[in-house]
Amino acid sequence: MKRLVFIAGGGAALIGAALYAYTTVSAETDRVVLKDTDPVIVALGASVYEANCASCHGANLEGQANWRSPDEDGRLPAPPHDETGHTWHHDGDTLFRLTKYGTGALIGDPDYASNMPIYEGVLSDEEIIAVLSYIKSTWPDDVRARHDEMENRQ
Repeated sequence: MKRLVFIAGGGAALIGAALYAYTTVSAETDRVVLKDTDPVIVALGASVYEANCASCHGANLEGQANWRSPDEDGRLPAPPHDETGHTWHHDGDTLFRLTKYGTGALIGDPDYASNMPIYEGVLSDEEIIAVLSYIKSTWPDDVRARHDEMENRQ
């Protein structure tokens, strides 16, 4: 019986450790932490990106043409998420909130019109973090280093 309790306790500890490793928010800062060097999370992010983001942001993260100029509907086209865009100029927490709650919530304007879907209730927090981690994993080393520096200053 002691052996069974020990094995069950060990299993629970392993599950707890795995969940801790997958945590999306740093306990020290209460901020989102991207995991662009974790191959499991990056692979999940690539899959979720392909299913939910690539139709607008491009299969190669290239975005839509003329993404800095409003379309005829007054809305901005989807920006690139590769190093040519501005995604890497924003910290992980901002990117997470924009993806989960939408641009209007992020800027405090509930009437802001955007083609970007709100993913709250569509994707889990872990899936959003995985997508953002995948995106970051594709950036050149120097861009990732600059993003890391920005994150460390937060």
